[in-house]
Amino acid sequence: MKHRWRHIPPEYLLLAALLLGLAAQLSISARPPTRRAAPSTPAAPRTVATNNPKLGVHTRLSLWGPPDVTTRTLTMVRQMGAPWDVEYFPWLYLEPHGPGDYDWSGSDRIVDAALAQGLRPIVRIDGAPDWAHPPGTTWKYLDRDHYEAFGAFLEAFARHYRGRVDHIIVWNEPNLRAEWGDRAPDPAAYADLLRVVYPHIKRGNPDAVVLLAGLAPNTEPPGSAVAMDDLTYLRALYDAGVAPYFDALAVHSYGTVYPPDDPPNPARVNFARTVLVEQIAAAHGDAAKPLYITESGWNDNAHWVAAVRPADRIRYTLRAMDIARDDWPWCQTIAFWEFRTDTATRSYADNWTFVTPDFIPKPIYDEVQRHTRAEDSGLRTK
Repeated sequence: MKHRWRHIPPEYLLLAALLLGLAAQLSISARPPTRRAAPSTPAAPRTVATNNPKLGVHTRLSLWGPPDVTTRTLTMVRQMGAPWDVEYFPWLYLEPHGPGDYDWSGSDRIVDAALAQGLRPIVRIDGAPDWAHPPGTTWKYLDRDHYEAFGAFLEAFARHYRGRVDHIIVWNEPNLRAEWGDRAPDPAAYADLLRVVYPHIKRGNPDAVVLLAGLAPNTEPPGSAVAMDDLTYLRALYDAGVAPYFDALAVHSYGTVYPPDDPPNPARVNFARTVLVEQIAAAHGDAAKPLYITESGWNDNAHWVAAVRPADRIRYTLRAMDIARDDWPWCQTIAFWEFRTDTATRSYADNWTFVTPDFIPKPIYDEVQRHTRAEDSGLRTK
């Protein structure tokens, strides 16, 4: 059985990992939002010392983040030299009981804590509350009858956080069946969603950067029951007329077993697949739109065949940071998945992280920190 796994292409194992990660979130809809006291007046924000202003990390504090965990996490992100913080705010947490019944308490706490550390938030929003999806469907199901309700919520969110959160990702990996509500991926339907919500967000915050959802990188064949190839999906989005309804592209750029200098290839999932995404955008007249890598990284679990050795994970990560900063002018961020989990899963999921659940820095944390604080850089983000 062990040897049989070695013949499975790494891109299929990554797809399986993405689906398992989604399954681990399914209990989210059962969690009631917690109302917390309004935060006190924040102190002057800190400054992130770094020589890579594009570096970021995915923190997911809305899923596991009481106040002390939030502060400690974001402090360590700053100390690592990462000025960007990608956070996930489920819609069902923020408008749980019906239209207009907003609860900003938890999101305010996280946003204020990020800003206090000098970080720039990028927020991903998806996940319908019970009142906004039909009975018997999953919380990832959003039917056309509720596109307008989602747009109204995003308008309120953009207005509430104007000047604090100016980067908003609309939905997540809609090219996966599981992320599209246990339905076949439908590029035209997602394009229609953006067509509805984009004007709402701009009314709430004209300066908002609306990001196309990051697509799950995969090489599934046509007719797959679980996913649509991300490059095929992106082309179909453009064919559906999506271009006027987003300002930038979020990209999920995992390396799997390949080094970051492995050349782009439509037949494999590697870090340079991001170049193919940029080329598709440029071919459809969107060369001026920036790309934000909001998920990336290598896994170093010793028992997972889609992983690499710990030393290679460090080497590949540092090289990818340099590529994004120095060689890809159209790339605005490179944010790695994920900074920390709340508990040890005793699986490959533990091996994406930069610190342990007890906040003990892993070697990759120390090396990234060292890499971003080169003595001759003298650079600081604003």
